[in-house]
Amino acid sequence: MKKRPIAYPFEVRPLSNDEGGGFSISFPDLPGCLSDGATPEEAIENGRDALAAWLAVARELGDEPVKPFSAASGKFLQRVPRSLHAQLIQRAKAEGVSLNTLVVSLVAEGIGRRQAARPRKRASARAASK
Repeated sequence: MKKRPIAYPFEVRPLSNDEGGGFSISFPDLPGCLSDGATPEEAIENGRDALAAWLAVARELGDEPVKPFSAASGKFLQRVPRSLHAQLIQRAKAEGVSLNTLVVSLVAEGIGRRQAARPRKRASARAASK
């Protein structure tokens, strides 16, 4: 069975041993909506349940939850040194893309590398502590 994508932005982070180990998932647009799990995948699965429960309670209380990504306009302004700006302009021209497209691709690539480099904990370590 294919799982539906989660409509709200979320953050998964490793928990320290003092926090019980495993991984935490939180939804920045929805205060107090969080969960955890032994693995990132388990945290995301548990996060689906937490999200559904959070939205159900909001509906029961008559609250209108914020729309997904409402805190993110997709626009930000970043000042950089002139020398870096010049290098980015040259590279964008060399690659035949706009400066905006180049910067977005570099940022996405950097985020992907960081996520891939994060160490993953084994589920057995968390299960043994329960």
